[in-house]
Amino acid sequence: MSKIADKKKSEKSAMLEKLKEKVLQANLDLVKHKLVLFTWGNVSEIDRESGLVVIKPSGVSYENMTAEDMVVVDLNGKVVDGKLRPSSDTPTHLEFYKAFPDVGGVTHTHSTFATGWAQAGRDIPFYGTTHADYFYGDIPCARSLTQAEIEGEYEKNTGLVIIERFTKDHIKPMEVPGVLIKSHGVFAFGKDSDASVYNATVIEEVAKMAFITESVNPKVQRADKFMMDKHYLRKHGKNAYYGQK
Repeated sequence: MSKIADKKKSEKSAMLEKLKEKVLQANLDLVKHKLVLFTWGNVSEIDRESGLVVIKPSGVSYENMTAEDMVVVDLNGKVVDGKLRPSSDTPTHLEFYKAFPDVGGVTHTHSTFATGWAQAGRDIPFYGTTHADYFYGDIPCARSLTQAEIEGEYEKNTGLVIIERFTKDHIKPMEVPGVLIKSHGVFAFGKDSDASVYNATVIEEVAKMAFITESVNPKVQRADKFMMDKHYLRKHGKNAYYGQK
């Protein structure tokens, strides 16, 4: 039994080390894609088998981060590995992992254009095919937190308010893998950390395009639903044909 236990412990340790490297690179990709400044933003990924989450440490600059700095927590937020404190947004990430079983990675940013829409309290409307290639509907903006929610468990409640919006409007997080929250910023989802960073990057570009669209034509209307169906489903639908096999 001890040999079996030792083997499982060794495999778990190897898995976490590999995941730390992956999450580090995902966080560094935020800088590469110009989604963050200073220490803004964070990325995490969950290993569903163990229920452990690897996330960026709080307040550590990207240029100085190493895989060793990544923090491992369980779904209750208890640190199980790491010398640093996890991101202050960890409770938000954990609420997503608990509510959305298909989500494997979460990215949080304050990217400029998307955060502009968040501060305005507006969903990002579907105006064109770039949007529809990745999001099957408007990108929602969740409501502001109440004073009680902010003065209570703020980060946890941020997650719960976002989940509330998805539940109320029957939004599937893998069909609309991103959300704004009023007066705050952006969260993006994916099957893993890399996919969540990818979707966060798309959100910023779509937010920029939507801003320009409304600037050029303040009376613009949403693009047709059949256009959205075609572009989203040819890439993500049952009979998708975009790309290579």
